[in-house]
Amino acid sequence: MTSRFSIGNKRLAAAGLLLLLLTVACYKAPITGRSQFIFLPKVIGQQIGAIAYQDMRQTQVVARGGYYEEVLKRVGKRIAAVSHTPDLDWEYTVFVDDQTVNAVVFPGGKVGVYTGIMKITRTEAELAAVMGHEVAHATARHGAEKMSFGLLLQMGAQAIAAAMEGGDSEVIARVLAVYGIGTALAASLPFSRKMEFEADRIGLIYMAQAGYDPRKAIVFWQRMRQSGGPRVAEFLSTHPDHKNRIKNLREWMPEAMEHYRNSEKVPDRPILSASGR
Repeated sequence: MTSRFSIGNKRLAAAGLLLLLLTVACYKAPITGRSQFIFLPKVIGQQIGAIAYQDMRQTQVVARGGYYEEVLKRVGKRIAAVSHTPDLDWEYTVFVDDQTVNAVVFPGGKVGVYTGIMKITRTEAELAAVMGHEVAHATARHGAEKMSFGLLLQMGAQAIAAAMEGGDSEVIARVLAVYGIGTALAASLPFSRKMEFEADRIGLIYMAQAGYDPRKAIVFWQRMRQSGGPRVAEFLSTHPDHKNRIKNLREWMPEAMEHYRNSEKVPDRPILSASGR
């Protein structure tokens, strides 16, 4: 049987660790200035990202040296160059899967784009909207922030389990299940959507600074909204609804256009088929 003293010690230890993490892990997101809690060291996050990226390259079909890869690297490098982290070891990969309309980014600047989304982006400026978003995730260290946030929620579950130690196991299981569902709906999913919106805003500024017309981001998301299948309700999703993304992009557009007017403009070349014809 666990004594009150030992349970109290566990609580104190958890509270002490939480205080330590909050004390040493406060950052600011670029552009937005949002306060962030990130305790994961950059080098660890980059190592985790590199491993996950290489695993993805080994388990999925990679388009090597083709037209899509050429376009992706051209746009990606231009976006990364104006970001707050131009010195990251940026890498860009096209994954061959026409059914997957998505792009992914790993900590440390490893970006993967599926051919499914390449076929929806009709011009390089539209692709710049995608790349601006992904580069923004990496620059703002959203991956490390999610891992840090997940640890906090895990600590909360452990604290509940410690406080109820010695009680009815079924009751504890039900309480922890409710905690898991509650934190997902009230914390984890809204937190993920907040970072998606933030990456939209930062990415919009990056594409404008790189010389791509930021208004093409709205064109891209309008097409995404039209081409997508049934979507889960926003409050149950890690990603915002397309219409809300478009609404926010319109609100942020005056700021982005100011950057665009002061940039070195890039010709908005059409994206052709993968064969380049």
